[in-house]
Formats: sequence, structure tokens, C-alpha cells
Amino acid sequence: MIAAGTTDVAIVGAGPAGLVLSHLLSRAGIDTVVLERHDRAYIEQRVRAGVLEHPSVALLRELGLATRLDAEGLVHTGVQLAFEGRRHRIDFEQLTGGAITVYGQQEIVKDLVAARLDAGLPLVFDVEDVAFDDIDGSPRVTYAVHGEPHELRVRLVAGCDGFHGPSRGYVRGLGAVERDYPFGWLGILAAAAPTQDELIYANHERGFALYSMRSPTITRMYLQVPADEDADAWSDDRIWSEFERRLPTADGFTFNTGPILERGVTAMRSFVATPMRSGRLLLAGDAAHIVPPTGAKGMNLAIADVQVLAEVAERFVRDGDEDALDTYTERCVRRVWRAQHFSWWMTTMLHRFGDGDEDAYQRELQLAQLRHLTSSTAAATDFAENYVGVVTP
Repeated sequence: MIAAGTTDVAIVGAGPAGLVLSHLLSRAGIDTVVLERHDRAYIEQRVRAGVLEHPSVALLRELGLATRLDAEGLVHTGVQLAFEGRRHRIDFEQLTGGAITVYGQQEIVKDLVAARLDAGLPLVFDVEDVAFDDIDGSPRVTYAVHGEPHELRVRLVAGCDGFHGPSRGYVRGLGAVERDYPFGWLGILAAAAPTQDELIYANHERGFALYSMRSPTITRMYLQVPADEDADAWSDDRIWSEFERRLPTADGFTFNTGPILERGVTAMRSFVATPMRSGRLLLAGDAAHIVPPTGAKGMNLAIADVQVLAEVAERFVRDGDEDALDTYTERCVRRVWRAQHFSWWMTTMLHRFGDGDEDAYQRELQLAQLRHLTSSTAAATDFAENYVGVVTP
């Protein structure tokens, strides 16, 4: 027998997009059920993005979900760009009045899951075989939990289930544009106390490097590597030696080494699918778009999407305003492409793209851009506004 139920909005995916949306809709008095294919331990442990823009932090505070973030998050009022052996600081606070906060995505997920469960709201883990029917009329969501079939009758479906989730496949007339970059990032988590309180983006002739952190005791660092690189081919000694080469230690910067807790290679790609809505189904976050991580935009874009989704969902559920749903794609896509451009621009400015004359030409362009960025107040302000997230798309 199928276990049947009803709700206003079915949210597929319990990442930051789906969970933030669930809290926004709950605040508006709209009933939701969140469906997640993994178990709770998995989503609370997977390491993902860790940079929150100023507007993302402000929203979490507004929702009353930032207690631990404010206590444990690392506030950065600037970022450093390293090239030609020296570091140059971009002061976010002075240029924009804002800042970013480093707080791991898994920590955000822990906070949002706990708040939802503490409120007694439905969050279903270990969901399989999610499918939708009649998304143009009265949507029906079917799924299974440990082999037991379930069905939900809903007003709307929010597809927050990531790039590999089923939701995007139900969007009619879907078009997608994408770009794969010829390199990836070898990322590590190390039990080493950070020696800096800001990120360092390094442009180096051997390839890009990023110095970051996750807590006062954990360092998060990245190296540009070939896209098909095997992370296991990199010993601890090789990793630390390569960071020593690529980071600008000649100007007095030092970093701590320590046991490497995790390593893996992340592909670099851009992807945008439109429309982000089909009938009563709306996509958000990685289900609709991917950005290379250079600009730290992925999680923040997802949060921005669901702020719009919550608004149009409330108008539709409360007032039957179908026109509100029609505006969703256009309102989101403007911001998506602004973030795509910023992420592409940072990626092309900081990475090596090959060997030979073409790369030598591009490297001189990169250095010219970096010199301009770190000497022009106007250029630095534009960069800071985009990075902090206070720019209007």
C-alpha cells in the first residue's frame, strides 16, 4: 500500500538551497516536506563550499539560524591576491562596508537540519526513486523509503536536488550551456592551524594555489592540477612542497603543515540550464547552474535562488498568482550570469591554461589585470562588490 499525504510545497534535496527554502516558507506559514536521498550523517559530514557572502549571512541571521555561525564563523574583511612573489590586500570593509564569513557548508547544513527537526517539521532521509507527475496541474510526487512507496499531493515542487538529481529532467524545453576547464583543484583539509585570517589567491607560473581555512585548527588549501589527476598520486610531502613553491613565502608569509585529513580533485566547470521553471516545478541551486569555485559563488547563488523561489511560492500558494511563477527564471538568471562572469573572470585571471606562446601571452594579460586590480580603487571596488555579494545583478 502507498503511504499518501499532502503539503503545499515538496522540496527535493536537503542541501543549503532546500533547507533555507524550507525555513523561508515555514516563516511564511506554508507547509513543506523535504526529501533527501542521503542519510543525515552523510549530508552533515560532506565537505563543500565554505564562503558565505554578506547577504547570505544577513538572511541566516534574519531567520534566527546564525547562532553558531556567529560564534564559530571566521569573518574576513578582505582577501589577498598573490603574484610576482608578493601579496596584495583588497579591503572589503573599506570598499563596500561588507565582509565574508568562512563557515563550512556542512556546518550550515547541521544548523538548518537541527532547526527544522527541532520545530517538528518533516525532513525525510534515505529517499529513493523520486518521480513527478502532472507538474502542470496538481503535482504528485512519488518516492520510496527503505522500499516502502510514498506519494505526496502538492501545490508546487522545488527541485533543490543538485546537478545529478532527477528534477532537471522534468523541465520541458530545457536548454543548457556549459564549459569544462582543462584543469581541476586538488583540495586538502589539514590538521594545521591557519597562520593568516584571510584567503590568499595565488597566480604562479606552476599553477594556481589557494590558501584558506575552515576553523582555528583546520587549514583548507587547493592546488591547480590536471583535470584527470589522481589525488592518491600526491603524497603529503609532495603537497606541502608544491604549496611552498606556489605561495609567496619570500614576503614573510609562512604556513603550518600537519596531517592531511582529506584530499580530492574537484572538476572545474560552468553550467547554466534554462528555464528554471516548468509548470509547478521550480529549480534552484546546482540543479540549474554550476560555477567554478574560484569566485566562491555556488552556495551563495543557491541561497539567492531560494529567496526568489520563496517569494513567488508564497504569492502562488496564498493568492493563486500564476504570474509570479512566470517571473522566476528571469529574476534568477540575471544573478546567475553575473556570478558566472565573475567566476570565469577570476578563473581565467589566476590559472595556467597550457604551455607555449598562447599561454605566455595569456600570462602577461593575467599579470596586467592583477596589477590593475591591486592599484586601482575603482577596479578593487568592483572586485570587492562582486566577491562580498553586494553588487546588483
